[in-house]
Amino acid sequence: MAIQEGPDQQGRDRGIPGGAAAPGGVPAGDKPRAAVVRDALGVGVAVGLSGFAFGVTAAGSGVSTLQACVLSLLVFTGASQFALVGALAAGGNPFTAAAGAFFLGTRNAFYGLRLSQLLALPKGVRPLAAHWVIDETTAVALAQPDRKSARLGFTVTGLSLYVLWNLTTLLGALGAEAIGDTRAWGLDAAGPAVFLALLAPMLKTGTERAVAALALVLGLGLLPVLPAGVPVLIAALAAPIVLWMKGRRA
Repeated sequence: MAIQEGPDQQGRDRGIPGGAAAPGGVPAGDKPRAAVVRDALGVGVAVGLSGFAFGVTAAGSGVSTLQACVLSLLVFTGASQFALVGALAAGGNPFTAAAGAFFLGTRNAFYGLRLSQLLALPKGVRPLAAHWVIDETTAVALAQPDRKSARLGFTVTGLSLYVLWNLTTLLGALGAEAIGDTRAWGLDAAGPAVFLALLAPMLKTGTERAVAALALVLGLGLLPVLPAGVPVLIAALAAPIVLWMKGRRA
């Protein structure tokens, strides 16, 4: 006699704890592949085009075209790249600027812990996939109702974003001279604006909003008095400070 699978077992087969259904009562796993690809391409193309702003900003900061392209190829995390060239443009020490960019990029390690469970990729593929673990690929993957869709969303977002980001970095660096002063066009703010747009919807609890607000106050408040690149390092203390205060209150 055949044994029917319950919702919990079906959910585990799809990589979803408890067999949860997608919003709107649609069973998990029923999202069409075309919809996943459309959403992933939308994110990849929209954010990938901001690589143009990075290329222009990098050139305006004294970074060569080759250096800007190598950063996009090997680092491939926009917030850290903008932080690095921004600190250099402000006259910061290269080591301090690199340290700030590094610590800003450590968030991707925490993304990787979650995605390793969700995607469950073969061991041989994981080192390559790790290079694409960034804000956008994580957001698209986590938004999917099942493991198969998450893998597809992660792959399409990562591939489209990586190709476009590197291509537009090159074009931006080459065309920087024709554009002129990047600050006059506001392109130096494009990277932070994209990062904030991705971050804002994720601040759902009071603790998360308090951390973001304190980090903003520390970063902007210390900017006039500390060397470039140092305020972002101190802003990272916002999380432990808020958690410590919350623990004392509890």
